[in-house]
Amino acid sequence: MNGDLPVKTAVFELQSSIEVMEKNVALREEKNFDERGRALEFIEHQIIDQIEELLEKTVQPDKLLSLLYRAEKIKSELEEIDNNLFQRVQAGIQEGRYRGVAFKNMVEEYFDFNSKNKEPGEEPGYDNLDIFINGLFPFPRIPHQIKDLEPEMVYYQKTPSKIVFELVEKTHFTKEDVFFDLGSGLGQPAILVNLITGIKTKGVEFEPAFCEYAKECTGALNLSQVEFINVDARQADYSEGTVFFMFTPFRGEILQEVLSKLKKESLRRKIKIISYGPCTVEVARQSWLESADTKNDNIYKLHFFSSF
Repeated sequence: MNGDLPVKTAVFELQSSIEVMEKNVALREEKNFDERGRALEFIEHQIIDQIEELLEKTVQPDKLLSLLYRAEKIKSELEEIDNNLFQRVQAGIQEGRYRGVAFKNMVEEYFDFNSKNKEPGEEPGYDNLDIFINGLFPFPRIPHQIKDLEPEMVYYQKTPSKIVFELVEKTHFTKEDVFFDLGSGLGQPAILVNLITGIKTKGVEFEPAFCEYAKECTGALNLSQVEFINVDARQADYSEGTVFFMFTPFRGEILQEVLSKLKKESLRRKIKIISYGPCTVEVARQSWLESADTKNDNIYKLHFFSSF
């Protein structure tokens, strides 16, 4: 008999949590995306996972199965709200209604950038803003890498969306700027910078499958000022670029070769380089670059450099 007490207690707590979410009208309001995201994570990992674990331990599953049904129903309801939101915003981007200030204002309806934690972490962090931005991309399935990387090339890691918004906020782009993302992966930074600022952006990507995915997204969203180039960064044409971003796509001699190419570009015009991650250490050593913040030594904060 006593062995059943922990199960009964867990069932009672699960039922209470589910009832709270069933009655929470705010979760069903489209604007509360961030709160809904936390609720979905709680349902998935704290409720559904626990119910499935308990189902393996009991011979009387009826109550648990009923709770599982209710939890999955809430999850489906909340996901449908998000999916409808994503479809509406995608349509707005395609039609040109969410560009520049209009796009930034739209995102700020769902996220309070002024209150977010701006303290740096030891490694990149992702949050509900990334889920929101991911949802705006028309092709959710991520392609498989088909080309082997060279030893000094770094495996693709997505740039956190909050980093891209911070990058735009601190760079003060002009309409004449052309933004390059080196190692652009699935294309989100280049696409986001274009959506937020309206300037021309280009992504340089070694992996053909990633580059093709980014091109398809750009075409589906009707973004004529975004271009993705499937080329080794050492052979790319940077003659149009004024601002270059690197989330450590490579290191060692490859990084040195790319920096040498950018140095030659700096002899023709003043350029900016923005780094994020371990490559910052080497970028900071370049004598032809001036750092905007010499006291900043955290590699997982954005670093801004300008040519002399």
